[in-house]
Amino acid sequence: QVQLVESGGGLVQPGGSLRLSCAASGSIFNINDMGWYRQAPGKQRELAATNTRGGSTNYADSVKGRFTISRDNVKNTVYLQMNSLKVEDSAVYYCYARIRSTGGVRWSDYWGQGTQVTVSS
Repeated sequence: QVQLVESGGGLVQPGGSLRLSCAASGSIFNINDMGWYRQAPGKQRELAATNTRGGSTNYADSVKGRFTISRDNVKNTVYLQMNSLKVEDSAVYYCYARIRSTGGVRWSDYWGQGTQVTVSS
């Protein structure tokens, strides 16, 4: 069984920073992509940033230059450093990982439970 556990959300003023963490644990053989999606009230879930195992990154246009995704392949952990936060960044942020379980032959997508980020003065 595989679990993704997120931490680091909270309330911050506009212009502030937050760092999200997501640790994958369980019967993991290998992890391919890891990343972060977000969902604001009344809106669809959207990509924020992703990171391949080889280190390639992809960002939504709305967060480029402000957010930085990184990962520690030894700890099976992905991070999202969010700077210069705006009110419109407020959302539930979900960690995502494409994982091959120990003894498995297929890659499956796993999601964390979500962590709330609120940007407000």
